[in-house]
Amino acid sequence: MKNEMARLFIAGLIILSVCSCRKNYLEKTDPTKINQELFYTDHTQVEQAINGCYSLLQSIGNTQWLFNEMVSDNTTFDFNPDDRGQADKIESYETWTYTAVNGNITDWYNLHYNAIYNINNTLFRMQKAELTDSLKNVDEGQLKFLRAYLYFELVQYFGDVVLITQPLAKPSEAWNYSRKPQDSIYAQIESDLKAAANGLPISYAASHLGRATKGAALTLLGKMFLTRKKYAEAVSTLNQVLALGYELVPEYADVFDPVKKNGPESVFEIQYKGGTDDNGEWSSFIYTFGPRLSKGAVTGFDQSNPSGWNIPTNDLIQAYEGNDKRKGASVGLDFKSPKTGLVVPYIKKYQHAHSVIGRTEDNWPVLRYADVLLMLAEAINEQEGPTADAYKYLNQVRQRAGLANASGLGQTAFREKVLHERRMELAFENWRWFDLKRTMTVPELTAFLNAYGAKEKANPTIPRQGIPSSASDYKFESFRALYPIPNNELIINKDLGQNPGY
Repeated sequence: MKNEMARLFIAGLIILSVCSCRKNYLEKTDPTKINQELFYTDHTQVEQAINGCYSLLQSIGNTQWLFNEMVSDNTTFDFNPDDRGQADKIESYETWTYTAVNGNITDWYNLHYNAIYNINNTLFRMQKAELTDSLKNVDEGQLKFLRAYLYFELVQYFGDVVLITQPLAKPSEAWNYSRKPQDSIYAQIESDLKAAANGLPISYAASHLGRATKGAALTLLGKMFLTRKKYAEAVSTLNQVLALGYELVPEYADVFDPVKKNGPESVFEIQYKGGTDDNGEWSSFIYTFGPRLSKGAVTGFDQSNPSGWNIPTNDLIQAYEGNDKRKGASVGLDFKSPKTGLVVPYIKKYQHAHSVIGRTEDNWPVLRYADVLLMLAEAINEQEGPTADAYKYLNQVRQRAGLANASGLGQTAFREKVLHERRMELAFENWRWFDLKRTMTVPELTAFLNAYGAKEKANPTIPRQGIPSSASDYKFESFRALYPIPNNELIINKDLGQNPGY
């Protein structure tokens, strides 16, 4: 996505207002503000609004790791014995002690619904614009893909959620909504993605790289079918992606190189733009993920103070096969803490040279072709067992990683191999939590995470320097398979109801 895609549209899109006087004979529009009744007249304006909707994904990409990686067995945190202020905020996801008053959950919930509000408003307002049918289909397709993606996340985080597909005339209207069953949410996701796949192009001109495509809609639709255990539909949908021209790039590390972003393996990425422009569109993942006290050793800027969040666990590091090329591209093992003298691992996927402190060019990968191949292998195996095609798709990913082909596995062993491969291939790309939930029953997930938790508590990835864990840490209870509805939302609308256990 070029500059116009990376630019917020007038204060984050459609926070539009009209200034009017109470006396009807003196009604005037403030010339410094855009009246949405006068906007959306042509494709240029509609595209500006859509760009704003894309830009809202950046806030989600900035913090999604907390809800999809830290809560799983993939990552932990660089323990800070001198500052325990984040124990109940960020650390609580790793230790499974988060509650309904956790501010990060409140922000996360609101981020999604704020984005959905803007998407719904744009879908509604654009209907009066003078557009050709082809332009209208592409514009609507992008918006419906984005809405489907947001709801696909919400339903897996919270279960039953509020479903809104129309704009709200005033905020109080939101109080009239209650949560809809998950089946209703998935039905809306399916409807949006099928419409998007029909309206979106296979590719765009270079100036529009990064927008949602037919391949993105089909890939997310296939993932939704896989999540719903509709394996035949998943196979049929993902097979369509194979014909759209995607391919694995030869070197795994190139997938994440900002110089090569939106490449042939990329299906959909959240776009960021760093550098000297003061547009607020840069990423800064390595500053969040770099070990505490590492300063310029990891970021390249000695005055930086990385946060030490989302640190790869020993459990994950030890899961790499000995000659897996992905390990060196994914995990940094070259920094030793000046306090303990021990190696502090960090995520290397988003460690790239940049010219301005705190402003990196790294995009966030959401969907890519390796994911398509592994989903196909999984869906085929669940339908028919490990067929030749299932092995073909799995082994394409393993071969790129420098690993020997898998062979001779039964259905259960193949299922476990695919899940392992997904963990290694997609590490730190925010799919681990959803993969665990999809492939395990709640009792299985509970037992699995408690086994990991016991191991991490007994032998922490980052030593706790004499401060013991709380007795409640690392005890995963089954109700935590869903996050709590934020307490603030329940105060506003008591009809929402809380998820059991909270």
